[in-house]
Amino acid sequence: MEEKVKSLVGELHPIGFVISDCRSTETVPLYGKTAVIQILDSYLPALHRLTEHSHCWILSWFHEAKRSILRTRPVRVNADLPEYGVFGLRFPSRPNPIALTLVRIEQLAVNQLAVTGLDAIDGTPVLDIKPYYEADIIFSPRTPYIVSKNPEMRRGNLIKQALAHHGEACESLELGVKMTLLAEQYFGQIQAPDLTVVVKGNACLADVIQGLTRARLANPPRFRFVEQAAAEVCWQKGGQRLVMSPGPGQAVSIAGRDAGTV
Repeated sequence: MEEKVKSLVGELHPIGFVISDCRSTETVPLYGKTAVIQILDSYLPALHRLTEHSHCWILSWFHEAKRSILRTRPVRVNADLPEYGVFGLRFPSRPNPIALTLVRIEQLAVNQLAVTGLDAIDGTPVLDIKPYYEADIIFSPRTPYIVSKNPEMRRGNLIKQALAHHGEACESLELGVKMTLLAEQYFGQIQAPDLTVVVKGNACLADVIQGLTRARLANPPRFRFVEQAAAEVCWQKGGQRLVMSPGPGQAVSIAGRDAGTV
């Protein structure tokens, strides 16, 4: 059966290659960076109307990855986490090192596609490009709690998620990220189905926090928004409750106690 399946796959032919200033896998940011995909001339007709989409999936071949690894820890995120099978991780090493990366399309100039968020080194073969559609969204998926021990990495990840959901960098986005980081330190996984959040303040703050927590209004009801001038966010899980409001300067106050700056 295995040999029969192999014969069905056939050969893979790259449609282009990555141009990036990242020359080694150790220098690639976990959450990607700006890069260019140079498309081979024979595939240029396939780019027709691609730029009508804002985002696309890049399927690339991580040619330097080890193909014998089946279980590992997400060491670049947190080496203290338990082992997972590679099918349960976005780990580069796997039997067939096909990478799936969601990127933002910045520009298409003849055979060069500029994108943001690509996590591949210079020279990586690109196998395919597929557009991102609204139907790709799963707003509140169930996932294991895989979080970095590095505060800056956690903050960077939340900022990326907040920008993707809210669509602009603003004061409320910065405040929402800080509050969410503090809530994560206290409660753990902020997407947990038993963590509820009530946001009082402006719509931008509510939008950011709902996007980060993936909290729905129903099924289960985890999120509520009250529009008012003063910002206040109440987090609750089980018998624990945390109330946050903006403090002086860049600080966030928790239940009347200055929590300092995140």
